[in-house]
This record gives sequence, structure tokens and C-alpha cells, in this order.
Amino acid sequence: MNAASPAPATQPIPVFDLHCDTADRLSWQTLSGSLRKAAGMHFYGPGDEADPAGCRQLARNHGAISMEKVGATPWAQCFACFVPDELSPEEAVAFEAHVSAYLADQVAACADLGAVAVTRASQVRPLLEGAPAGEKDARLVAVRTIENARLFAADLGLVERLARQGLLMASLSWNAAGPLASGHDTHEGLSATGAAALAEMERCGVVMDVSHLNDECFDEVVAHVTRPFVASHSNSRAVCGVKRNLTDDQFRTIRDMGGIVGLNYCSEFLSNDATDKTAADVTFDQLAAHIEHWLDLGGEDVIALGGDWDGATVPAFLSDASMMPEFQNMLSKHFGKTVMQKLCSDNALAFFERY
Repeated sequence: MNAASPAPATQPIPVFDLHCDTADRLSWQTLSGSLRKAAGMHFYGPGDEADPAGCRQLARNHGAISMEKVGATPWAQCFACFVPDELSPEEAVAFEAHVSAYLADQVAACADLGAVAVTRASQVRPLLEGAPAGEKDARLVAVRTIENARLFAADLGLVERLARQGLLMASLSWNAAGPLASGHDTHEGLSATGAAALAEMERCGVVMDVSHLNDECFDEVVAHVTRPFVASHSNSRAVCGVKRNLTDDQFRTIRDMGGIVGLNYCSEFLSNDATDKTAADVTFDQLAAHIEHWLDLGGEDVIALGGDWDGATVPAFLSDASMMPEFQNMLSKHFGKTVMQKLCSDNALAFFERY
């Protein structure tokens, strides 16, 4: 009798994640001293001060996302340039230029490992689903985004120039009141410059990201937009009552306009009981409650991933990218394979292709 053939290996499920802060964390130590001082932070990530050399390279680092930790999973990652609220629009121009250039250099340095940057959304699916015969498979597809695009207030022409360079998505604020819009720490609305920036983003094909907007700005964005938009890393406020999460009406609005919402792994946005000390203890069931609620709202084609890795304190079972295969197994067992695949990549791919 012939020996039985080995069972085929399970194919990794692709990931398309809408938000992380890894680009800032990797580039932080090479920023000019004046920009670091203006931004008001000494080190970007916890532990970086103890091992500064350990978080500079995309290939391998002690943060959440690296080529090493992504492993065999085909992975498209929106690498946000997070612009601190403390920076003026003019300082933000220099800040964004530095972070984006550093990320581009790191992606290029990892080309032999399968890293590639894209300048158009249409490039992502072919790279995730397999390279043509004779070409190297892409393991990490880098998508360029901005969190808190206050630099547009210095020069609206940046929208078109950055779009031509590959910027696919941007938000108009972080937590505080800003020159374009205001975050959840305030109640100020969309500024005239912010409305102009939003119109320019739509003209240039840059997706609007409403994560971090306060409720007033969310409503004003809805009144201005003509195209669908994204909440790249926001959870359900009905499940966890922090203001950073979306109300059911906000989720329905995004759903009805053809947008998507990225599930945020930040423990304090997942559980009302989470604190810095207990963040690692947040459970899969607590995370799954957000997905369940969105599915009850008719969100099967709306849900996506927006992990906020390297920008948030997260549960132990989602500590970094190496945990993704087991997380996908947990999702499949709880929700079924179809919902898992829509959440992990299908919905994000479909959104950017139709935008």
C-alpha cells in the first residue's frame, strides 16, 4: 500500500488592515530634534527608549508589524502617518514628508522579502492574491494614508500632489480641535478650510476617514460628501461607550453610503471595563460583541480590520501581526469562514476598488 499523501497546507487568508501607527514608530528616532520637541513626545512606542535600535526597521522590530511577524500571510497594510495635534500645519508638512520618505525607504529595503508599495487601489488585489508566474509573491503591500491631515491647511495643493504619489486615504483631525476639523475631545465643527480640503480629497480620489471626528464634524462631513467614506479604526459605541466609537446611526450612515468600518483592537475601545493595567486581559468574546452588533445592523459587507497596532494598548491574543492566523481561526469558528474573509480583506478590497 502506498503511503498516504500529506494533507495540503492551509492557505493563509489575506489581510487588508485600514490603520496602524507603525510608520511613525519606525521613523520617530530619525526626526529632527525640533520636530520631536514640537510634537511633544520623547519616544513613540513603549519600550523604544530601552532599545532604540529595535524599532527602526520594517524587516524586524519589537513593534506589532514587521515582515517577520507578518510571516506567510498575504498582507495589505494602511500605514498612516499620524500627525500630532501639537504640530502647526507648516510643521506637519515637514513631519509627513519625513515619515512617508522613511516608510518608502523601509519598504524598498524589504523588497527581496516581498514588500511592495502601491500608488493605486487597483494594485492591491493582484498583489494579495498571487504574483504572475516567475515573479516574486508580495507578502506586505504598503498603502499610504494620513491620520490628522492638518498639513492640508498649509497648502491645499498638497492633496493633489500627495494623491499622485499614492496617498489613498486621510482623516482631518485627531483628538483636539484643529484647522480642518475637530476630534472627540471637543465640540467644534468642520472649518471652511476643512470643507475645502474634503472637496479636494474627493476630486483627487483620496478617501475620507472619519475616525477621531467628533459627532458634530461627522454630521457635517455627511452633509458635504458626495462619495462613500471610511471609519478606519472605530468600534461600536453601543457595545463600548467611549466617544471614539461609532453610534449605531453613524454606522448605518456609513453602511448606506457604501463605506466600511475598521475594527479597532484598542482594549479601551473594546470593553467598558478595560484600563491600562487590564488591557491585555480583554477577551475574544468582548471583541466579537462589536462584530455581532454590526452584523445585527446589516453590516456584513461593511466590517473590516483597522487594528491601530503600534498606536494602542491591545489584548494579549492580538498582541502583534504574528497572532493573525490564530485570530482568523477564532473568527471562523465564531462567525463562519465567509464573514471572517469579508472582515479580514474582502470588504476592504471591494471598497477601494469601487471608490
